[in-house]
Amino acid sequence: MIRPVLAGGRAPAATAAILLVGGTLGGSFSTSGAAASAALVLVSGAAMTWALASARDGGGRQGRAAFRLAFGAFWAGAGFLSGSVRIACPAAVASATHSELPASVKWVQLQSAGIEHWVERVRATPGVTFTTAAGAYAAQVAEHALGLLIAGIRNFNQYARAWSWDPQDGGQLAGSTVAVIGAGGIGRALIKRLEPHDVKILAVTRSGRDGTIPVERIGEIWGQADHFVLCAPATDETRHLIGAPELWVMKPHTWIVNIARGSLIDTEALVNALSTRIIGGAALDVTDPEPLPNGHPLWASPHALITPHVANTESTMARDLADRVQENVRRYAAGEELLAPVDLGAGY
Repeated sequence: MIRPVLAGGRAPAATAAILLVGGTLGGSFSTSGAAASAALVLVSGAAMTWALASARDGGGRQGRAAFRLAFGAFWAGAGFLSGSVRIACPAAVASATHSELPASVKWVQLQSAGIEHWVERVRATPGVTFTTAAGAYAAQVAEHALGLLIAGIRNFNQYARAWSWDPQDGGQLAGSTVAVIGAGGIGRALIKRLEPHDVKILAVTRSGRDGTIPVERIGEIWGQADHFVLCAPATDETRHLIGAPELWVMKPHTWIVNIARGSLIDTEALVNALSTRIIGGAALDVTDPEPLPNGHPLWASPHALITPHVANTESTMARDLADRVQENVRRYAAGEELLAPVDLGAGY
């Protein structure tokens, strides 16, 4: 039994069932006793606070009942303090030993879709179910990916840098072949948005089911597609998925869009490909390294379009995370399978 001290309220006499980990790196979080006892879970970061409140308030009687059943107490890696709960940064929680988790914690909901920072933590706690936010942010990230793709093909990257009237011959999305690498939640949402644009879609997945191309045959697409959108998770197998050999066989007008993880592209090889015009360009919401340092060659390249990891915006992330939390809490309370359980074998 864990009895934390809440600011302005009494500690709830309940047992922890779920731990939610957000994205705040350190700091502290204070809340009123009323709000805390309503949610009954540690949240790190405003997005998680908003998510829990929205799920609680918008879930009706069934949603509130699920919260009362599922959430039992606050927990933080740094312990409980009077007046505030100190937030443990995700990296610290990830490296914590299993004995530091309350034995009653059965489920950990991660705020992110990727698990690269959590692999060792998950492996060290086999008795705890971990779920990710995979697919929760699919709509907004797919929208961003489509925007980057069109912007690159239509030379928006160069026009945005121009200081004079300089029309150029641009490409067209319609009639092209687009390879979507990774057809999970984001990939499927992107394919749905691409379909009205009269494109041929090549979807690559691990399994090759449902008419997709299995990853074992991915070598066939590098010279076949006009453009590529990376939606795959960061794993050992996907590191530098695109490197010099893959870039060399791509078409000279090819645009690569990466809204997944920076490690999927060999950055040095990409810089060389852009400077020698082997490909048309690259639109990157994620980079390796990240943040991309000031003065990096990609910033100066007229054939690169970079957004600072904003495909998943903070305001909409909170909303979408609330929907995922609410649904998984309902499933947890009903004894149903949770959405997006971590699969260590697959790496996500």
